[in-house]
Amino acid sequence: MKFQIVYDKPGRIRFRCGAYAFDKELETAVQKQMLEHPAVRKAEAHAENGGILVYYEEGARNKVIRAVSALDTRMLIPLGPEESSERIDSDFKTDLVKLVAKRYIQKAILPAPIANAVILWKGLRYAWRAVKTLLNGQLNVDVLDGASVSACLLQRNFKIAGTIMFMLSISSLLEDYTRAKTRAALTDSLAIKTDKVWLVQDDTDVLIPMADLQVGDVIRVRTGSVIPVDGTVVSGEANINEASMTGEPLSVRKAEGSTVFAGTVVDEGMIAVQVDALSGNTKIQKIIQLIDNSENLKAGVQSRAENLADRIVPFSFLGFGLTLLLTRNITKAVSILMVDYSCAIKLSTPISVISAIREAADHDITVKGGKYLEAFAEADSIVFDKTGTLTNAEPVLERVISFSHYSEDEILKIAACIEEHFPHSVARAIVKGAAERNLNHQEEHAEVEYIVAHGIATTLHGKRAVIGSHHFVSDDEHVVVTPEQQAEIEEKSGGCSVVYLAIGGELSGVLCISAPPRKEAKQAIQLLKRAGISNIVMLTGDSQKAAEVTAEKLGITQCFAQVLPEDKHRYVEQLKADGHRVIMVGDGINDAPALAAANVSVAMSDASDIAREAADITLRGTDLTELATLRTLSEKLMARIHRNYRFIIAFNSSLLLLGLFGVIAPTTSAFLHNASTMAICAKSMTPVLKKPSDNKENETEEETA
Repeated sequence: MKFQIVYDKPGRIRFRCGAYAFDKELETAVQKQMLEHPAVRKAEAHAENGGILVYYEEGARNKVIRAVSALDTRMLIPLGPEESSERIDSDFKTDLVKLVAKRYIQKAILPAPIANAVILWKGLRYAWRAVKTLLNGQLNVDVLDGASVSACLLQRNFKIAGTIMFMLSISSLLEDYTRAKTRAALTDSLAIKTDKVWLVQDDTDVLIPMADLQVGDVIRVRTGSVIPVDGTVVSGEANINEASMTGEPLSVRKAEGSTVFAGTVVDEGMIAVQVDALSGNTKIQKIIQLIDNSENLKAGVQSRAENLADRIVPFSFLGFGLTLLLTRNITKAVSILMVDYSCAIKLSTPISVISAIREAADHDITVKGGKYLEAFAEADSIVFDKTGTLTNAEPVLERVISFSHYSEDEILKIAACIEEHFPHSVARAIVKGAAERNLNHQEEHAEVEYIVAHGIATTLHGKRAVIGSHHFVSDDEHVVVTPEQQAEIEEKSGGCSVVYLAIGGELSGVLCISAPPRKEAKQAIQLLKRAGISNIVMLTGDSQKAAEVTAEKLGITQCFAQVLPEDKHRYVEQLKADGHRVIMVGDGINDAPALAAANVSVAMSDASDIAREAADITLRGTDLTELATLRTLSEKLMARIHRNYRFIIAFNSSLLLLGLFGVIAPTTSAFLHNASTMAICAKSMTPVLKKPSDNKENETEEETA
């Protein structure tokens, strides 16, 4: 595709491809195509001028340019409107304009008898819907709407009935819009991007880009990894967590011939999967369907709002009956029916929640449901994993110490060869350290086995090789670490984390990994304390010395070292039993049990697949201060919802009283009620946080564009 670069800043670039580069129906397809590139964080496409705005990872500018150059719109398929938030907004505006225009054109050109007949026909549909609702044993807003329209028609107040139905149509349009935006937000939030997969070729595993994978290929998936495709197991066995598909927490055993689905996670084991379908839509749609059909992800305050709204409806009919009985005035009685609390309550609350979820996304925070924002606002304790969470996401290999005939380079080569199969920050540090020393490692070992929170075991040249923590190597594998060796390790490692390598039952060497705290971690801790989270704890599998050094640097007074996954889980459960509401923040496979146990859990952007799946919230960026931002956002969301409650009750109660005393007519009641509902919904869509100040950059961008 031909283009011009009209804006070019680090991390952000805007292309102008021309007004006829692609049709409006292809906007979302172009956007999705760009997002499939591993270096692209965010993308926007606009058909009016052929504009493509891309936010990319550091150092990936040339890759992004090549990706745009390679775009072929002839190969793209238009995507459904539900997949585009921008399209939903556009359709809503169009439908609203059409609805208003139709209303006033009919009033202007239709003779009174014909206009009344049209209103009568529409009114009968409202009445029939109310009857069907009653026959189903329900008494809700549909019955209230049908009763109010029917009462007006029986009085031959066609003008009032028409106005009421017009306002109800606008409310219905707004409700549909909200639902569509919800689905779009969920789709965007829950989509999983897999960049690379292990392709099985001639009994060898080769790491290839996901984009190169084809139907019929065989891939290998190991413990802790997400299955990126729909497929069939051709070898191996594994326990698969299918909670994202079925909602069931227990793993399912999968063996040769079993079907597996994209987005599910390998809890334990290793399987080879033949690719049946490459699309990730199956997973996304399943999740959205589960959410649509369950209450599980609704905020408690949202569920309470909906229940309250339905319980209020009978009182509206009671008010109608009493008013009619006492005043003998049908107009006053109908004014009571024109006002209901439920519509505004039911609409404003989910709109507020979804707006907050989308606002969180603007801060690179993915929230999987409204209830997690509520839990985050109510939490008084936060528990951090250390490595990869509070410390640098990319730890560094500081040194290698040999205790055997193997040289330091040989120890590093062996360790890198074993560790490269598993997604953990320490493993990445070892692999990167080998690469920086230009040490090319070949797979000379057998299949590897990951033991959660301990280490990895395999067979190397006929000998058992293990790598991991001191507890794993010494206590579990019974490898002797002499006091002299331990003293040398402590002297040379300093505050580093230590990974032990043993071959043939003897200690071969250790690798010292430094994990300095994230530069913003101390500030994040301070901000969380100011936000009302009084209990801040750090848990780690590292040595006591390494834990204390990190805790002192960050201002954390409570830390626990050399803890196992079950210890982390047990600690979180104990906090909950003591009456605390707990946030757990982690990144590794070993954090998954604690993440699942917490009231609300947060995974880092570079967390393992299983940690991201277990977490309720994911930080897509690397800035820990966004936790404080999320705290503020969630608290302001709860405040907004309660403020909406108070307004809805006060305003609608005023309308009821004014209608009861004959101050306002039913049409006025209907107009003010629906207008207030739309106003409060519109207000609920506005951000609760001030956007970051980057006005200067934005102005420069607009001038350039």
